[in-house]
Parts: sequence; C-alpha cells; structure tokens
Amino acid sequence: MNRHARLHGGLRLEGHKTRPFERPLLVAAPPDTAVLALDQGSGEESEPVVTPGQAVRVGTLVAAGRTAAAELHSPVSGTVRDVALRPTVRGTGRCIVIDSDGREERDAQRVPLDWRAMDAVALLGHIAAAGIAGLGGGSFPTAAKLALARTAGVGSLLLNGAECEPWICCDDALMRERAADVVLGAQVMLAACGAERCIIAVEDDKAQAIAAIESALTAAADSRVTVMVLPAIFPLGAEGPLVTAVTGQEVPRDGLPPDVGVVCQNVGTAAAVAGLVRDGLPLVSRIVTVTGGGVRQPANVEARIGTPLAELIEACGGYSGAQSRLVAGGSLTGRALACDAVPVTKGLNCALVAAADELPARAPETPCIRCGDCAVVCPARLLPQQLHVAAQADDASALARFGLGACIECGCCDHVCPSAIPLTSRFRAARERQHLRQAERQRALDARARYEAHQRRLAEHADAEQRAFDAARRRARDSGKAAD
Repeated sequence: MNRHARLHGGLRLEGHKTRPFERPLLVAAPPDTAVLALDQGSGEESEPVVTPGQAVRVGTLVAAGRTAAAELHSPVSGTVRDVALRPTVRGTGRCIVIDSDGREERDAQRVPLDWRAMDAVALLGHIAAAGIAGLGGGSFPTAAKLALARTAGVGSLLLNGAECEPWICCDDALMRERAADVVLGAQVMLAACGAERCIIAVEDDKAQAIAAIESALTAAADSRVTVMVLPAIFPLGAEGPLVTAVTGQEVPRDGLPPDVGVVCQNVGTAAAVAGLVRDGLPLVSRIVTVTGGGVRQPANVEARIGTPLAELIEACGGYSGAQSRLVAGGSLTGRALACDAVPVTKGLNCALVAAADELPARAPETPCIRCGDCAVVCPARLLPQQLHVAAQADDASALARFGLGACIECGCCDHVCPSAIPLTSRFRAARERQHLRQAERQRALDARARYEAHQRRLAEHADAEQRAFDAARRRARDSGKAAD
C-alpha cells in the first residue's frame, strides 16, 4: 500500500455517507419505459440510429458515438417509441424512448471476450463499441482516453476511487462488493493503453473498500496493480488534484494527465470494462447513490441507464415527506432537478433527495471583504476573488491571466465565502461566454474560409473558361491559316 503526496487546499467535510450502507447494494428492476438521453453527461449528443417502431434487445446499438459522446445501447428489450425532448439532468434534451416488453432478450452479438488474446487496437475497438464512458461524471468515451494515453506512451493508469464529495458513495459500494471487477478492469485497461502499472487511489475513510481491493489484488497476484490511500479531502476526486496527490506532479494548465505520464479512469469504469470482457454486455447499467433525508431508505442502487429517478426513489422506500430539493450529484457540484422524471445517465452518480435543513438556501450575497479564504482552499492554487472581479467585468484577458481555464468548478470557494458570493456559478457563466465567443469566431473563420474557397473556385472556373476560349481562338486562327 502506498501513501499519498502532500495536497494543496481543499476541505474536510461531513460525508453523510452512513445511511446508504445500512442496506446491501440493491439491483433495481428494469424500467417499463427506458428514456435514453442522447447527451449522457459529456455535453455532446450521440446520433440516433434507430427509428420509432423498431424492435431492440438488451445491448442493441441505438445511437452512434461522436467525439465526446460514447455509443449508446438499449438497456431493455422492446420497441422504440420515439425520439423526443424529455427532462434530463441538463434540463431538456433529445431522448430515445423505448417501451420494454419484459422479456430481457439479449442482443445475439454480445458475447464474452478473450481479451488476453487480443492486441491493443482490437481491445480498444471493443471498449469503444460497448459505449463505455467515464462513470465519475464526465462521461467521456473511455476508449478515446485510453487510445490517447497509448499514443502518448503513459506509464501509469490511475483508477479514481477517491469519492470525496459529500453524500456520494456509489464507488465505495462498488469497491466493497465488486472489488474483483475493479481489478480485472484495471488489467484489461493496462493492456489497452500500454501503461506499465496501475494505482487504485482510495480515501482513508473507506476502510472496507480498501480491504476488499487488497484482497482482490492478492487473489489476482498482479504486482502491476497497487493501492494508494489518500486523505478524505474534497475535491481530491477531481482529476487534476488526484494526479498531483498521487504523483507529485501538476497537470499543465490547459494540459491533460498524459502530459505527465498518467491516464485517469474511474473505478466504476474499470468495473464496466470487466463486465464487457466477462459477459459481453455494453454499458447499460451503473450504480447510483439514492440518499438524503427526503427518501425513506437510502441505498446504493444498480440501475439500468434510462431508468427514471422516480423509480429508484420508490425502490428506496419512496419519499419520506421531508423532501425539499432533488439534486443530481453531490451537495457541492450537483445540479438541481425540476422533477424526478429525469432518467439515469452514464454520468449520474447520485440522486440527492435533500431535506430543507440538509441543503439550506444560500444567504443573501454581500460585497467581498477580501478575506482570502477562497484562495486558501482553492485546489488549483487560483485567486478566486481576482477571477470574480474579472468575471463580473467580462474581461477576457484578465480571466486568462488569473487562470479561469484551470478552475475545476469544485465549489470550495463558494463553501467558505463569508459574503455568500456564488463564485463557481459566475466562473462557469464566464467560461460559457468565452466558449460562445470562441464558437462565434470559429463560425466566422469557417464562413470566411468557405467564401474564399468559393472565390477561388470561381476564379479557377473563369481561368479555365478563358484558357478554353483562347485555345479555341488559336485553333480557329491556325485552321484559317492552313486553309490559306
């Protein structure tokens, strides 16, 4: 067992993770109607490849992947009802709606894989085709991340079990009960990305998970895979701070972990890879923490992708009557939801049904008193108060100078601000404005390029016509001379 490097900033917070472990991991029944959001959490939609009325089985491809969106598969057997707008974690988005027939028939193409006999390219192809994506919340396609790591020649695969945000404990439950899957997934991903070693990072408040992983490692007898114990400090589970804590190196601003020889994956993603090679199934389910004072019996629930949250809450005894807010994710970085019809996605790790005293309303905002508390806790070593001034002025150069691109939107600065300034939301809005401006500039550049290409084609066409005319005139002149 390894020990961690020194951390910077962060917060030690009350975990609120005891109650879900009063019950064993639940397996929810398949939904009668699966609602598959085309944006599974990465911010980009996959492209539907099915039409209303089409029959599907468990594991049938229903949407093709794109750059930042993984393939999407049916979690049930049945019939596609529609592709329509439905409530999602991000508000409203296009969804594939599938009515289950209850038969649970499996797509015949989904068979176990002899992964040890495959080369890396074939293995990456199977992981991509299975729609496996980051289950820590980012939902970026796993195969693309592993392929980039292989190209960069990374030496270390880092599995993130540092589940640091309050309320969320789905990864802890997974490691406690399915540690062998995490280790098998680590071995498969090592073969796919070409790394020499794997470090499974787990926080020190997860004693049972650590013991389970160590037992699984003993059984696997693979010296390439080890455990590193980290302090339970938020936001250690974020990729940048985790890499620094484990390796002592900082990911360059606007860079990626492969720049320092590391590729990061979530332990849940590793378990999904294990499920692929062992059972042949693509990613059609994940574990979700359903918790908070607003639910009667909090638990960690394995649910099919596309299951409405209302069904998971019902599986946990239903609402307690004390529910005040419904949040997708934890209390610091989660998204408030308007209704419980929102479906489970690959990126949804927690449904927090909070009572009023668990997530109290934000106090009225007052002017910044320049206390510096936000800078002390910032894990990215930024100056949030300076960023806030730049964000309020929409000063692009100042935002770049003070490192907006390095902000991981963890919410630590919000949590400690005595003036109740919503710093993170303003940083997020400033970033979105920058992205919009960048997209507008790119559209203008693309339009200019198209215009210039059109002008070149017109000029080339005119030149060709002129050359043809001149050639015809020369031929006519030469034939006239020959006649004389």
